[in-house]
Amino acid sequence: MSALQRKLMRDLIRLWPQALAIALVMAAGAATLILGVGAHASLSDTRSAYYERNRFADVFATLTRAPKILADEIGRIPGVSAVDVRIQKTALLDLPDMVEPASASIVSLPDVQPQRLNILYLRSGRLPVAGDEREAVISEPFAKAHGFDLGSTFQAILNGRKRSLHVVGIALSPEFIYALGPWDIMPDDRRFGIVWMSEKTLAAAYDLTGAFSSVALKLLPYASEGAVIEQLDTLLNRYGGLGAIGRKDQTSHAFLDAELKQLEAMSRILPPIFLVVAAFLVNMTLTRLITLEREQIGLLKAVGYGNMAVGLHYLQFVSAIAVIGAAIGIAAGIWLGGGLTRMYSDFFHFPFLVFRIDPATYLLAVGTTVISAVLGAWQAVRGVVRLPPAVAMTPPAPTQYRQFLVTLYRALGRISQTVTMVVRHLSHGWIRTASSVLGIALAGAILVGSLWSFDSVDFMIDVTFHQADRQDATVSFTQEEPYAALYEVARLPGVLRAEPYRSVAVKLRHGHVERRAAVTGKPPGTDLSRVLDQHFTPVRLPESGIVLSDMLARILDTQVGDLIEVELLEKNRRVVEIPVTAIIQGYLGLMSFMDIDALNRLVREGTVISGVHMIFDEEQRVPLLQELKQIPAASFVALQRISLQKFRETLAQNILVMITVYVSLAVIIVFGVIYNFARISLSEQGREIASLRVLGFTRTEASSILLAEIFLIVALAQPLGWLIGSGLAYMMVKGFESELYRVPLVLEPRVFAESSLIVMGAALVAALIVRRRIDRLDLVEVLKTRE
Repeated sequence: MSALQRKLMRDLIRLWPQALAIALVMAAGAATLILGVGAHASLSDTRSAYYERNRFADVFATLTRAPKILADEIGRIPGVSAVDVRIQKTALLDLPDMVEPASASIVSLPDVQPQRLNILYLRSGRLPVAGDEREAVISEPFAKAHGFDLGSTFQAILNGRKRSLHVVGIALSPEFIYALGPWDIMPDDRRFGIVWMSEKTLAAAYDLTGAFSSVALKLLPYASEGAVIEQLDTLLNRYGGLGAIGRKDQTSHAFLDAELKQLEAMSRILPPIFLVVAAFLVNMTLTRLITLEREQIGLLKAVGYGNMAVGLHYLQFVSAIAVIGAAIGIAAGIWLGGGLTRMYSDFFHFPFLVFRIDPATYLLAVGTTVISAVLGAWQAVRGVVRLPPAVAMTPPAPTQYRQFLVTLYRALGRISQTVTMVVRHLSHGWIRTASSVLGIALAGAILVGSLWSFDSVDFMIDVTFHQADRQDATVSFTQEEPYAALYEVARLPGVLRAEPYRSVAVKLRHGHVERRAAVTGKPPGTDLSRVLDQHFTPVRLPESGIVLSDMLARILDTQVGDLIEVELLEKNRRVVEIPVTAIIQGYLGLMSFMDIDALNRLVREGTVISGVHMIFDEEQRVPLLQELKQIPAASFVALQRISLQKFRETLAQNILVMITVYVSLAVIIVFGVIYNFARISLSEQGREIASLRVLGFTRTEASSILLAEIFLIVALAQPLGWLIGSGLAYMMVKGFESELYRVPLVLEPRVFAESSLIVMGAALVAALIVRRRIDRLDLVEVLKTRE
C-alpha cells in the first residue's frame, strides 16, 4: 500500500461521521434510482412476458350478436394473425358471505379447441366440461376474497335466471390483471370477479347459440392497429358493434400503463435531487479538508508527488464515499423494491411478479453517484492541482471579514455580539452557506412534494363522492329499460329517492382528433349524481348540446361553442354535429353529459334508461340489498359507501408507505447537510469557542454561536423549500396525469408547516450531536492548534 493510499484510509477513518452522512445522502439517490428504474423495468418485463406467454390480444370489440361464421371474415382483415370470438356478459352474483350483491364478468371458454388468445393461467383445478351448466372457473383474487376453493358453490343470475355454479378451477388471465367493476374507481375483489364458463352453457343462457358478443384479435408485428380497427368496425356495425379498441384503451392495460408512467416520473424527479445535494456536501467537505491539509499537500509536492497524483488522491477519497453510498443505496433499493413488489401484488394480478434489476441499473446507480461526487469535488481538486508547493506550505492568510456588513447590521439596531459573529461567519463563507440553504430547501421540497397528496386525495374524494356522485347506490341494467323501471326501483324497500340515467357509447371527434367515450344522459335538476363546472357549482344540462370534462375538451382541443362530431356506436349509428355548451371538472376518466331526453332523441329512441341512482334508508339496507339481488334486469349494483371505503383503504395504505419513504429520505438529506455544515463550522471556529470557554462563557453560551448559525440557515431554507416543493408537486401531478384519472394539486398551509417541522426536527437532532462534541472539547489541545 502506497503512502497516499494509507493516507486515504486514515482520512476515511478520521472523517467517518461526515463521510457516512454524505454516503447516506448518496445512498438515498441510488435507492430511489434503483427503486424507480428497477420497479419500472420489473413491472414492464413481467407484463411483457405474461402477455407473450398467454397471448394477450391487441384489439378488442363488443357487440350485440353476430354469427360465428363472421370470424373467418374477420381473420382475413390484413394484419390479423389470430381471432378469438366469445360471449362476454356482466351478471349479478348472490354470495353466501355477503349481504350486498356482487357482480362478475362472465366469459365463455371454447368447448372444442383450446383458447387462442387471452389464455388462462390455471392456479388449480381444470377447465369446465363442455356444456356443463354448473361448472365454472373463477379468478384467483375473487376466490381469495371469499375463501372459495375447488368445490365451492355460489349463485349467479344469468340473463334473468339464477343458477348455482360449482368452482372447478381457479385462474388468472392477462386480460384482467387489473379487474375493475362498472362504476368502481378501485378494484374490489369481494364485489367483482371474473367467471369463465363453457361456451355452450353461456350460448344457451343468453340465446347466442352459433353467435358471439365479443371478439379479440392478435395482430402481426407490421400491422396498422388503426386500419384493422376501422375494418373491424365496418364488419361489426350491422351486428350492434360498440366500437373496437386497441390495447391502450383496454381497462387493465391502461391502468398498468398509468402505473408505469408514475414509476418513470418518480425515477426522473427524485434521484437528481439527492445527487445534487450530495455534490454540494462533497464540495463543502473536501474544500475544508484541503484547507486543513495545505501543508501536507505542499510536502507531498515537495518530495516529488505530481499534481496529477495529489489531485487523484482526493478524487479517490470522494469516490470511495460515493461507492459506499451506492452500495448502501443498492441494498436499500432492493429491499424497498421487494416491498413495492408485494404492494403491486395486491393490485396487479400476475401469476408471477419478481423484482429483478438488470445489471445495467446497478452500474447506472454506481456511475451516477460517483459522477455526482466527482463533479462536486472538481473545483476543490482544481485548487489542489494549481497550488504551488511553496504557497501550500505557508499558513493561509488570516480571514478578512467585510467590515461594511458589520457596520450595516449595527446601523439597523442593537445587535448582540453573538449575532454579529454568526452573520460575519456565514457571510464570509457565503458559497457554503448558500449550498447548505439549498440542500435543506431541497429536503423540504421533497416533503412538500409528497405531503400534498393527502389534501389532494381528500379534495378529490369530497368532489367525487360528496359533491358530484352523492347517491348511496347505482343499479345498472343489462340493457335499456323503459322509464317504468325507475318506478319499480323506487318502490323497493327503503328507497328514499331515485333518479335515472342513460349511457350511450359514442366516438367524439373534433378536427383530426377522436376519442371513444360514453355520453351519460341525466334528467333536468338531477340532485343525486350531479355535474359540476370548473368552479364546482352544479350545472343544469341544456336541452341541446353536450358538456365535456376538462381533460376530454383538452384532448379534443375544443372550447365552449365549438361543434364536435358525435358518432353513435349503437342503434342507428348516426353521425351528428353537436355544440359544446360547457366544460366541467372531472378527475376520473373522459366524461361527457347531455340531457337525458336530448340523448334519447339523438339515438331516436323513446324514454328509456340504462340504470338508476338512489339513496336509501340505512335501516332498510339489508332487505333492500336482498331485493336488488333478485332483479333479473340488473347487471351491476354499485354501492357508494363501499366504493369510498375501498378507495380510502387502498390509497391510505399506498400513500402511507410512499410518504414514509419520502420523509425518511428528506430526514437523511437534512441530517447530512446540517451535520457536515456544523462539523466544518466547528473546525473553523474551534479556537474561538474554546477561547470563549476560557474567558468564562458557559457551554450553552459558547455553543450558541454554532447553533445560531444552524438555526439561521434552516430558517432561510424554509421559503425556498416551499417554493421548490410547490414546483415539484406540480411536476408530479403532471407526471401522474392520464386519461384514466387526474389528481388535483391542493397545497394547504398545513403541508408547508408539517414539512418545516420535520426539517427542523432533523436539524435539531444533528445540532445536538454536534453540541455534544462542543461540550467535550479539550480546551488546551484546541488552543494549541492552528485549526
